[in-house]
Amino acid sequence: MPLPQEFHDIAARVNNWGRWGADDESGTLNLITARVVREAAGCIRSGRRIPLALPLQQDGVQTGVIPGRVNPLHTMTALNQEIFGPDTVATSDDVVTMGLQAATHWDGLAHVSHAGRLYNGRPAHTVTAHGGATALGIETAPPIASRGILLDVARALGAGRLPGGHAVTPEDLQAAEELAGVSVRSGDIVLVRTGQMQHYLTGDRQAYAFPSPGLSLRTPEWFHARGVAAVANDTLTFEIFPPEIEDLWLPVHALHLVEMGMPQGQNWNLEELSTACAQEGRYTFFLSAMAEPFVGGTGTPVAPVAIL
Repeated sequence: MPLPQEFHDIAARVNNWGRWGADDESGTLNLITARVVREAAGCIRSGRRIPLALPLQQDGVQTGVIPGRVNPLHTMTALNQEIFGPDTVATSDDVVTMGLQAATHWDGLAHVSHAGRLYNGRPAHTVTAHGGATALGIETAPPIASRGILLDVARALGAGRLPGGHAVTPEDLQAAEELAGVSVRSGDIVLVRTGQMQHYLTGDRQAYAFPSPGLSLRTPEWFHARGVAAVANDTLTFEIFPPEIEDLWLPVHALHLVEMGMPQGQNWNLEELSTACAQEGRYTFFLSAMAEPFVGGTGTPVAPVAIL
């Protein structure tokens, strides 16, 4: 269906085109300033390091529903090979074929378009078959390291895991912010936990994929008002799936990536982090989540680490 007027109204309210200049390719990552990073470093107290990435493996989260998005295929190209002659040092090498958004990843700003446009008004046709994203490629993203804040919506609502049809609302985010006892502020990277990852961790890939809780069409304005730099969650589709408005597919992707220029992440494992934050009674931390600089990439695998 065509994008409804409700979408266009929200888009007009959150649009960041031209905010950082006509040539900008960083979007809301511009909000991660040197001051923001210095203050984020103050979140490190115990030094506890919590990995948030899923293992890269052939039996990963992808089930074939998304065409071309394949799980990693790992192949050995050398096995203890003495390339400099007998009795010299031997090496083993390997290669991987995978979708850049196969597992824990960032969606880059070239990942989604609507009405023929990408972020900052760039034409969608700048994404090409041979060059990939010739503008807004993931390699243009500045270093992604800032204060992270876990909005543990499932815990805030008294659930171990949100039901598949739950659209996370601004009110839900507010409840999780109150649980955290801290206000989201400009330059933060927000991690939204629904508990959906539990399905995958227990071996049920189909239940993990569908139906899935996720972000509502009403949430981009909440992030925009607070100056959030990036958002990630623990689901395959990021936004609620199937969509909350019938036949309106991926509207939150379009609002975040195209209108706001805000990267979003999927398939982040927030289970250990949820436990740690509850144990320590604090939900902010230093988050390192650097984008792998694949030239022309519309997304990238990432191995984020929360440091408490």
